[in-house]
Amino acid sequence: MRHLMSPLDFSVEELDEIMDLANDIEANPKKYAHACEGKKLATLFYEPSTRTRLSHEAAMLNLGGSVLGFSSADSSSASKGESVSDTIQMISCYADICAMRHPKEGAPMVACEHSSIPIINAGDGGHQHPTQTLTDLLTIRSMKGRLDNLVIGLCGDLKFGRTVHSLIHALVRYENVKFVLISPEELRLPSYMREDVLDKKHVPYKEVVRLEDALPELDLLYMTRVQKERFFNEEDYVRMKDFYILDKKKMALAPDDMLVLHPLPRVNEISTEVDSDPRAAYFKQAQYGVYVREALILTLLGIQVDQ
Repeated sequence: MRHLMSPLDFSVEELDEIMDLANDIEANPKKYAHACEGKKLATLFYEPSTRTRLSHEAAMLNLGGSVLGFSSADSSSASKGESVSDTIQMISCYADICAMRHPKEGAPMVACEHSSIPIINAGDGGHQHPTQTLTDLLTIRSMKGRLDNLVIGLCGDLKFGRTVHSLIHALVRYENVKFVLISPEELRLPSYMREDVLDKKHVPYKEVVRLEDALPELDLLYMTRVQKERFFNEEDYVRMKDFYILDKKKMALAPDDMLVLHPLPRVNEISTEVDSDPRAAYFKQAQYGVYVREALILTLLGIQVDQ
């Protein structure tokens, strides 16, 4: 039995297989419509989510399975003090696979140590968000045709952004990838990510404050929101939240084939006027999220569909 705690839980070859499967699901949805009949997915979301929870549920429903779960800690026995380990042992009696989001780093890892069903980490604090990373990789590969030889700009909250941390971990395994880290001083990528991941693997990167300075050289711009829930005080959040706003004027500085990705939700870091730009890929990215989660569910459950 396998779990997904981090993008590194799968080798590059295994990730390619998952993405190939996701592309086949996109092309042939009817072939997979009954693959998970009789199977149940439990979604245990201890903090709010729209895309991640609903895309996991949509994925299981598209495969012919069913879903159960809760969308906040307040609506679960966690509000009575039940531990994660007790909850997952109980859920293992009801479901075949589980997707868990939790505000505390490492909570899904605790769950998988006590679970008799596969666990998908759907985000734990500011730590990892591996299914978003699989979504990002599938989007980049499908729309750019490759995952190597890329200059990738990561913009916004690089300190607390778990999507950014997961994506860096995944992309450093590909050849000739360079990062441009775009953030204010207060939201820089943590030193452990720079030293233990980028420096250790000799991955080239530079840090800039102005988005305008980075745009002309990028193959891909990954925007993130400044997350209010990660700040300890309102003052710091208000000061940071509008630091970067991508609009038509800034997009004019970017290459014609640059992609704009965003894990969503956005607040106002991407102006709605950018939505009509052919380089804006964030809503397509959300659709790819369903396909890749379908492929992940099939993989973790060991279900193969005849070709």
